[in-house]
Amino acid sequence: MSAPRFVPLLRWEPLPYLVLVALLVLTGAVRPEAGPWYAVLVAAIVAAGAWVLLLFLRERRMRNPDPMGDLEDLEALELVDAEPVTADVRTVVPVADAQRHQPGIDLARLHGGAEQHAVLVPRARRWLSPKYRIGVQLVGDGRPRHAGFLGDAADEKWRDRLDAERERGRYARVPARITGASRPHGVELDLSGLAAALDG
Repeated sequence: MSAPRFVPLLRWEPLPYLVLVALLVLTGAVRPEAGPWYAVLVAAIVAAGAWVLLLFLRERRMRNPDPMGDLEDLEALELVDAEPVTADVRTVVPVADAQRHQPGIDLARLHGGAEQHAVLVPRARRWLSPKYRIGVQLVGDGRPRHAGFLGDAADEKWRDRLDAERERGRYARVPARITGASRPHGVELDLSGLAAALDG
Protein backbone atom coordinates (compact mmCIF):
# COMPACT_ATOMS: atom_id res chain seq x y z
CA MET A 1 0.00 0.00 0.00
CA SER A 2 1.29 3.44 -0.93
CA ALA A 3 2.19 5.81 1.91
CA PRO A 4 0.04 8.95 2.13
CA ARG A 5 1.59 12.15 0.81
CA PHE A 6 -0.61 14.62 2.65
CA VAL A 7 -2.19 15.00 6.08
CA PRO A 8 -5.91 14.14 6.09
CA LEU A 9 -7.82 17.41 5.71
CA LEU A 10 -9.69 17.07 9.02
CA ARG A 11 -6.37 16.63 10.87
CA TRP A 12 -4.59 19.58 9.24
CA GLU A 13 -3.92 22.10 12.03
CA PRO A 14 -5.07 25.33 10.32
CA LEU A 15 -8.46 23.94 9.22
CA PRO A 16 -10.42 24.40 12.49
CA TYR A 17 -8.95 27.89 12.90
CA LEU A 18 -10.01 28.80 9.35
CA VAL A 19 -13.50 27.45 9.99
CA LEU A 20 -13.72 29.37 13.26
CA VAL A 21 -12.61 32.63 11.60
CA ALA A 22 -15.11 32.13 8.76
CA LEU A 23 -17.92 31.56 11.26
CA LEU A 24 -16.93 34.64 13.25
CA VAL A 25 -16.97 36.71 10.04
CA LEU A 26 -20.50 35.43 9.42
CA THR A 27 -21.63 36.94 12.71
CA GLY A 28 -21.46 40.30 10.92
CA ALA A 29 -24.12 39.13 8.47
CA VAL A 30 -26.37 37.05 10.72
CA ARG A 31 -28.09 39.12 13.41
CA PRO A 32 -29.74 37.83 16.60
CA GLU A 33 -33.13 38.72 15.09
CA ALA A 34 -32.55 36.05 12.46
CA GLY A 35 -33.92 33.56 14.98
CA PRO A 36 -32.93 29.94 14.29
CA TRP A 37 -30.11 30.91 11.89
CA TYR A 38 -28.39 32.86 14.62
CA ALA A 39 -28.72 29.92 17.05
CA VAL A 40 -27.23 27.58 14.43
CA LEU A 41 -24.34 30.00 13.89
CA VAL A 42 -23.60 30.24 17.63
CA ALA A 43 -23.73 26.43 17.95
CA ALA A 44 -21.33 26.09 14.99
CA ILE A 45 -18.92 28.61 16.59
CA VAL A 46 -18.96 26.67 19.87
CA ALA A 47 -18.39 23.39 17.99
CA ALA A 48 -15.48 24.90 16.02
CA GLY A 49 -13.94 26.22 19.26
CA ALA A 50 -14.19 22.72 20.77
CA TRP A 51 -12.60 21.29 17.60
CA VAL A 52 -9.66 23.70 17.94
CA LEU A 53 -9.20 22.69 21.58
CA LEU A 54 -9.41 18.94 20.87
CA LEU A 55 -6.92 19.19 18.01
CA PHE A 56 -4.51 21.14 20.21
CA LEU A 57 -4.74 18.59 23.04
CA ARG A 58 -4.41 15.66 20.63
CA GLU A 59 -1.25 17.12 19.08
CA ARG A 60 0.33 17.47 22.51
CA ARG A 61 -0.47 13.86 23.48
CA MET A 62 0.12 11.93 20.26
CA ARG A 63 3.46 12.37 18.58
CA ASN A 64 4.41 10.93 15.22
CA PRO A 65 7.20 10.57 16.74
CA ASP A 66 8.46 13.45 14.58
CA PRO A 67 5.44 15.33 13.26
CA MET A 68 7.22 18.65 12.95
CA GLY A 69 10.89 18.08 13.70
CA ASP A 70 10.52 17.74 17.45
CA LEU A 71 11.58 14.13 18.09
CA GLU A 72 12.88 14.13 21.66
CA ASP A 73 13.87 10.57 22.49
CA LEU A 74 15.21 7.47 20.73
CA GLU A 75 14.39 5.06 23.56
CA ALA A 76 10.98 4.05 22.22
CA LEU A 77 12.22 3.52 18.65
CA GLU A 78 13.54 0.30 17.15
CA LEU A 79 16.42 1.37 14.93
CA VAL A 80 17.63 -0.50 11.84
CA ASP A 81 21.24 0.35 10.96
CA ALA A 82 21.94 0.83 7.26
CA GLU A 83 25.66 0.23 6.97
CA PRO A 84 27.22 1.86 3.92
CA VAL A 85 28.13 -0.30 0.95
CA THR A 86 31.81 -0.23 0.06
CA ALA A 87 32.32 1.50 -3.29
CA ASP A 88 35.00 3.47 -5.10
CA VAL A 89 32.73 6.50 -5.31
CA ARG A 90 30.70 7.50 -2.29
CA THR A 91 27.06 8.15 -3.13
CA VAL A 92 25.49 10.77 -0.89
CA VAL A 93 22.11 12.47 -0.71
CA PRO A 94 21.95 16.08 0.52
CA VAL A 95 19.41 16.98 3.19
CA ALA A 96 16.86 19.57 2.08
CA ASP A 97 15.95 22.58 4.27
CA ALA A 98 19.20 22.32 6.25
CA GLN A 99 19.48 26.12 6.10
CA ARG A 100 16.40 26.36 8.35
CA HIS A 101 17.94 24.15 11.04
CA GLN A 102 21.43 25.58 11.49
CA PRO A 103 21.27 25.85 15.33
CA GLY A 104 20.35 22.16 15.67
CA ILE A 105 23.01 21.11 13.15
CA ASP A 106 25.58 23.23 15.00
CA LEU A 107 24.76 21.46 18.26
CA ALA A 108 24.84 18.04 16.61
CA ARG A 109 28.29 18.80 15.15
CA LEU A 110 29.57 20.15 18.45
CA HIS A 111 28.45 17.12 20.49
CA GLY A 112 28.67 14.33 17.89
CA GLY A 113 31.30 15.43 15.40
CA ALA A 114 31.05 15.89 11.66
CA GLU A 115 30.65 12.14 11.00
CA GLN A 116 27.65 10.65 12.78
CA HIS A 117 24.31 8.96 12.15
CA ALA A 118 20.85 10.20 11.29
CA VAL A 119 17.43 8.62 11.82
CA LEU A 120 14.93 8.83 8.97
CA VAL A 121 11.38 9.51 10.17
CA PRO A 122 8.52 9.18 7.65
CA ARG A 123 5.36 11.31 7.92
CA ALA A 124 7.26 14.25 9.37
CA ARG A 125 6.48 17.75 8.12
CA ARG A 126 6.93 21.43 8.68
CA TRP A 127 4.42 23.13 10.95
CA LEU A 128 1.21 24.05 9.09
CA SER A 129 2.34 22.21 5.97
CA PRO A 130 -0.13 19.58 4.74
CA LYS A 131 2.64 17.61 2.98
CA TYR A 132 4.28 14.61 4.62
CA ARG A 133 8.04 14.33 4.19
CA ILE A 134 10.83 12.12 5.56
CA GLY A 135 12.45 13.90 8.48
CA VAL A 136 16.19 13.67 9.16
CA GLN A 137 17.28 13.63 12.80
CA LEU A 138 21.00 13.76 13.59
CA VAL A 139 21.77 11.45 16.53
CA GLY A 140 25.56 11.56 16.93
CA ASP A 141 25.43 12.13 20.67
CA GLY A 142 22.29 10.08 21.27
CA ARG A 143 20.03 13.13 21.33
CA PRO A 144 17.96 13.79 18.19
CA ARG A 145 18.46 17.12 16.45
CA HIS A 146 16.33 17.98 13.44
CA ALA A 147 18.44 18.69 10.34
CA GLY A 148 15.78 18.91 7.62
CA PHE A 149 14.14 16.46 5.23
CA LEU A 150 15.06 14.12 2.42
CA GLY A 151 14.90 15.85 -0.96
CA ASP A 152 12.00 15.16 -3.30
CA ALA A 153 13.81 12.53 -5.40
CA ALA A 154 14.99 10.53 -2.36
CA ASP A 155 11.61 10.97 -0.67
CA GLU A 156 9.85 9.56 -3.73
CA LYS A 157 12.22 6.59 -3.83
CA TRP A 158 12.13 5.64 -0.14
CA ARG A 159 8.74 6.91 1.13
CA ASP A 160 6.75 3.69 0.83
CA ARG A 161 9.46 1.40 2.21
CA LEU A 162 10.29 3.65 5.17
CA ASP A 163 6.59 4.13 5.93
CA ALA A 164 6.07 0.36 5.94
CA GLU A 165 8.90 0.08 8.50
CA ARG A 166 7.29 2.87 10.55
CA GLU A 167 4.10 0.81 10.70
CA ARG A 168 6.18 -1.94 12.35
CA GLY A 169 7.73 0.57 14.76
CA ARG A 170 11.13 0.46 13.03
CA TYR A 171 13.16 3.44 11.81
CA ALA A 172 16.29 3.45 9.64
CA ARG A 173 19.56 4.90 10.95
CA VAL A 174 22.01 5.91 8.22
CA PRO A 175 25.53 7.42 8.16
CA ALA A 176 25.52 11.21 8.00
CA ARG A 177 28.17 13.85 7.45
CA ILE A 178 27.90 17.51 8.40
CA THR A 179 29.70 19.66 5.86
CA GLY A 180 31.25 23.07 6.40
CA ALA A 181 33.44 24.19 9.30
CA SER A 182 31.03 27.05 10.04
CA ARG A 183 27.53 28.11 9.07
CA PRO A 184 25.85 27.50 6.78
CA HIS A 185 26.33 23.77 7.34
CA GLY A 186 25.05 21.14 4.99
CA VAL A 187 24.18 17.53 5.78
CA GLU A 188 24.84 14.58 3.51
CA LEU A 189 23.43 11.09 4.02
CA ASP A 190 24.87 7.82 2.76
CA LEU A 191 21.86 5.75 1.72
CA SER A 192 23.89 3.09 -0.12
CA GLY A 193 23.11 0.42 2.49
CA LEU A 194 19.47 1.36 3.09
CA ALA A 195 17.93 -1.16 0.68
CA ALA A 196 19.89 -4.05 2.18
CA ALA A 197 19.01 -2.98 5.74
CA LEU A 198 15.30 -2.77 4.95
CA ASP A 199 15.35 -6.11 3.13
CA GLY A 200 17.28 -7.78 5.93
